Amino acid sequence: MAELKNPDRNRPAKTDFPWWLVAIVAIGLLLAALIAASDLYSQVFNAVSKGVRITIFVTLTGFALASVLGLAIALMGLSGSVVLRQIARFYVEVIRGIPILVLLFYIAFVGAPGLVWLINAATAPLQSAGVMEEMLVRDLSLLWRAILALMIGYSAFISEVFRAGILSVDEGQVEAAEALGLSPWQRFRLIIFPQAIRTILPPLGNDFVAMVKDSSLVSVLGVADITQMGKVYAAGSFRFFETYSIVAYIYLILTIGLSLALRRLERRLRKAGER
Repeated sequence: MAELKNPDRNRPAKTDFPWWLVAIVAIGLLLAALIAASDLYSQVFNAVSKGVRITIFVTLTGFALASVLGLAIALMGLSGSVVLRQIARFYVEVIRGIPILVLLFYIAFVGAPGLVWLINAATAPLQSAGVMEEMLVRDLSLLWRAILALMIGYSAFISEVFRAGILSVDEGQVEAAEALGLSPWQRFRLIIFPQAIRTILPPLGNDFVAMVKDSSLVSVLGVADITQMGKVYAAGSFRFFETYSIVAYIYLILTIGLSLALRRLERRLRKAGER
């Protein structure tokens, strides 16, 4: 069998000119010119782009909440309590095994009514006193149900990213910090997390980009994101090729722009770690 060789093994990274990026930018500019010159594509773009704000809001909010929950689950999985470790492992294994689309439907139509019932049960005395009104299922919008589903679905994956990053920190440094009298929170904040973030950031960035794409699943609930706006326009105009070409174009702008920003951040962290 022929030996596999890496052509970049002995080549400095600076000589690897990003021709792929040049090609993407050229194609993107060509498509932008086509959209500007064509009344049809301009009309489709204006209709579909109305969902960009919702897509960005769903992605940023869902990812922020998933990161907080994922970090909490990761810390539970690394705690000294066997009960917390078992709960964390149970959560991760169950949630990772459910497809995001199924989880979306479950949270929207099963979890949301259950959550409303719990809130009403917990606030029953306040409702009896007239301080607050009884919460209805419809008070929890489909937008927030979708965000909750993405938060729960991605928190299981993000928790494993955090766990691997924390475990990558040398145990000797943690023991040295403990010998200096630092509290567990100080050890985590000053020693563990600053070193773990360089390991965590690349896979965390991949999950962020993936959530941008998976946010399109909220369209099945009628949330007016990019995909939903495209579906509505295509159903009314029968311009399926033009519509979904624009939808794909907008998603590529978001994901590639985000990927480039994350790569730049990774390089800055790598340089800071080498100093």
